[in-house]
Amino acid sequence: MSPSARADEPILTLEPLVTALRAGLEDVGWSLSGLQKTTSHEFEGRWKGESTRSAYLFFHREHRDEPVSIDVYLDETSRGLTGNIALAVDLLDLGDHAAVPVLLSDLRDVCVAHLPGAYRTPISLRFRLRDASTAIEDAEGEVRFKLIIPKTALDRGASAVEALAGASARAFEALLGESRLRAVMVGR
Repeated sequence: MSPSARADEPILTLEPLVTALRAGLEDVGWSLSGLQKTTSHEFEGRWKGESTRSAYLFFHREHRDEPVSIDVYLDETSRGLTGNIALAVDLLDLGDHAAVPVLLSDLRDVCVAHLPGAYRTPISLRFRLRDASTAIEDAEGEVRFKLIIPKTALDRGASAVEALAGASARAFEALLGESRLRAVMVGR
């Protein structure tokens, strides 16, 4: 079988999905900085007897000191493959934002302006205290702009997944150029 024929066969397992996503992100300048794979076997209830395999991939841009990464989460179960590609951005502490609803609204608007509307693109905004004794205004912020990997890309094969990964990274880079996001990032 030729390499080009394999590139268009459906992706059914974790390893070829990891390979395709990695190739797509590395082709546009993001370097793998971490990879973790796990297998889970012990489930109870409706999942009893099932097993899952998961992979977490972390990417950064070379020679840049910035509070961003692309994080990929993948899951292989008896129901198939699922996953997402996320841009993770460290934000200023909670006390540095006027109002969380305004912040979330701005982040949503930036996301809508740059991520493709044909895909599911959830946004996660969180603040965390390093310790329970930490002042509330010092809660560290993070936003994750996620793109859910559609089943259609998996069905179309590695070349489609590579293209999706590259396009996602380029969209994330455009998003990072937005003044509304840069204004609330750590190290702005």
